[in-house]
Formats: sequence, C-alpha cells, structure tokens
Amino acid sequence: MEKIITYDTLRDFAYSNDRICRKPIQGIAVSFFGLGQRDMYDEDTDSGKLYAEKGIVYLVPYNNPWAWMNRQAIAYTDELIDIIINTYQLPDSIPIVSSGGSMGGLSALVYMVYAKRTPVACVTNCPVCDLPYHFTERRDLPRTLYSAFFHERGTMADALQSASPLHLADQMPDADYYIFHCEKDMAVNKQKHTDRFVEAMRGKRRITCHAVPDRGHCDLTDEMLALYNQYIVQSIIR
Repeated sequence: MEKIITYDTLRDFAYSNDRICRKPIQGIAVSFFGLGQRDMYDEDTDSGKLYAEKGIVYLVPYNNPWAWMNRQAIAYTDELIDIIINTYQLPDSIPIVSSGGSMGGLSALVYMVYAKRTPVACVTNCPVCDLPYHFTERRDLPRTLYSAFFHERGTMADALQSASPLHLADQMPDADYYIFHCEKDMAVNKQKHTDRFVEAMRGKRRITCHAVPDRGHCDLTDEMLALYNQYIVQSIIR
C-alpha cells in the first residue's frame, strides 16, 4: 500500500510535541506503548513538554494495540520518523532514542534491530525480552501474538523469535542500552526476561540495568523515572 501519512495528518497517527519543541531540534525520542493501549492525545503530555524544553521531539506512534513490533509496526514507525525528518529538514544522522515499557519495551529493543535509522540508545521499563516464553506466561497473551504474526511466513515459533529481544541479542546494534525492571512485576517476570537478556548482552554491548525494589509492573519510583528520562536526554544531548 502507498504511504498515506502526511505532516497535516500526523496527529491522527501519532502524538508528537514538535509544535512546542524548542528549535533547533536536537533529536527524536520514540516512545512505544504497552499492550492494549489505545489512547490518543489532543493536548501536549507532561513527557512531551519535558522533552520539548530540551529541543527533543517526543514521538508516540499509535501502533496497533496488539502489534508486538511486527513488520507493519516497524514500517509505520519508520514512516512517522521520515515525516518529522523531512518536515524539519533534519539530517539522517540526527540522534534517535528508542524507548517504552512492557510490550513497548520489547518494541523499543526490537526496533533497534530493524529500524531504518538505527537509534543511538534504547531505554526500557519492564520489557518483555523472551517472547516465546511470554506466549506461555499469561492466558491473555496467545490471542494477541497470533493476531500480530498471523500473516508471517513460517511457523509461529519463527515469528515469535523474530520479535524476541533475547533471541535477537546477537543482532543488537552498537548502542547504549538502559533497562529498568521492577522486582515485584507479576506481569513480566524479571528473572525470565530482563535478567536473561542482560546476561546475553554482557560483553557484547554497553548495557545498564536497574532493579526497582518493592514495585510492580512498570511502576517506577520518582527517582527511577527521572533517571529513565535522564538517560534519554543524555543520549541525545551529549
């Protein structure tokens, strides 16, 4: 299908803070949402305002709520970034950071491998890292994953591995990786996901992991949330 998103229609397909962003634009922070989220934003968000003050475009793709960073979600995100870069005549080398939590954390990591423009860093919160295991982790998940990968060639196992950060560890590009995971996460088990991914990445890529005690799924403390945002900003403004 032809590409249909234009700058005039951008806000029907994503949230972007570019209109309030301080110029010149220093970089782009892409934030992927978690499973099932369908929100659209008519007003600028707190995160959008925070990054706007730094000259960073904050972009939230309205991907399919059950996308699991399949091929369509990757192409959709690339198309949105193309529009920002072309509208503001930004260089292809402008720094991009990939970020998100839960399914959005998986999306941020998977996007590192397949993105048209490789991000300089990835910042995630309680990310799904082993997608084949996650298929078995909760009863509500198989239907969403089957929906995301139904049209892929090959087996379901092949499709899940193609979007599984743990199984893509050897393909992760040279970049900075920052992972936060709450120790009382009952939705995405830290030991089965982040701990295994971090171990697979050790010695191969620059990776920093923060365990957040006494917190549930994606529930960062104020201190950890500030650090999460700091990693994004410092990866763009060096």
